[in-house]
Amino acid sequence: MDRIGLKMPVRYGINTALIIAFLVGGYFLTQGGALTRAQNNMIIQVGIFIILGISLNLPAGYLGQLPLGHAGFMGVGAYVGAIFWRSGVMSGYGSVIGGLAAAGLAAAVFGIIIGIPALRLRGDYLAIITLGFGEIIRVLINNLPSITGGAQGLPQIPRYTTFLLVYICVIICCVVIHMMMKSRHGRAILAIRENEIATESMGISTTYYKVMAFAMSAFFAGIAGALFAGNVGILVPGNFGFMRSIDILMIVVLGGMGSMMGSVIGAVVLTSLPLLMQELNEFRLIIYALLLILVMIFKPSGLMGTYDFSLSHLIGKAGGWASKTDKEGGAKNDNP
Repeated sequence: MDRIGLKMPVRYGINTALIIAFLVGGYFLTQGGALTRAQNNMIIQVGIFIILGISLNLPAGYLGQLPLGHAGFMGVGAYVGAIFWRSGVMSGYGSVIGGLAAAGLAAAVFGIIIGIPALRLRGDYLAIITLGFGEIIRVLINNLPSITGGAQGLPQIPRYTTFLLVYICVIICCVVIHMMMKSRHGRAILAIRENEIATESMGISTTYYKVMAFAMSAFFAGIAGALFAGNVGILVPGNFGFMRSIDILMIVVLGGMGSMMGSVIGAVVLTSLPLLMQELNEFRLIIYALLLILVMIFKPSGLMGTYDFSLSHLIGKAGGWASKTDKEGGAKNDNP
């Protein structure tokens, strides 16, 4: 059966309408008193970890590297954003946007500084060196009390983080990384993952694309860090240790390396599950660990593998529409 293609502007319109509906519905749900304070906080934390998971998925999933210092970039962003907001240089929405931009740019600079030497290595060596850089950032935060508050922490951070702010940042992160991966830069990144030697032999600068992916990943991790600071109101260096990097990596692995939707699902599951199981007391950590083990045994590629869900594409299929690609690639599947 011949199907009419669902045009791209219509797909964008469907996605935009669904995003607006989600933001408006979530805003009234969180502000209308329907949820408890703990539930509101959990929803905000889920959004922050979605950004962290998607940003780490760029070098770990799409690029095929294994960085273990993502918490360090989150920490840089958190402290830069917190210091910016505490300084009172700007006010209102300008202060919020300025703090997020400063946090993202500072983390990106650290990403470039670390990425240039680190990304010449591969595999376990890259994991070890990025882990070391992440720990260096944590130690610096701990030993600069005049700037960061040191081990005592940095208190009195303005609580600018809200549901709308977090999920607008989530949407921007998803759109920017999605658009980049659909461009020639994204194809170059995927080519490096598949075969770095062959990619370099074709004249593509692998070092350039590695550093670019690493810097963009650090940029969004910095924004997530600033949102985290604006949510908790006080920062301590222990928030950005080695285990935080492992938590973020688990989100990517559980969801599926190279799947943006997988990172979203992984962040929702791994952030909300421990909080929802608090009533089980000491058994909750055992159940949490067993669930992760079972997923890795029966679905080692992650919950989504490398598949990225598209709601507009699903609606097009349900309504009997398909894009040109669907008609060409799925023509033989239309027949029973």
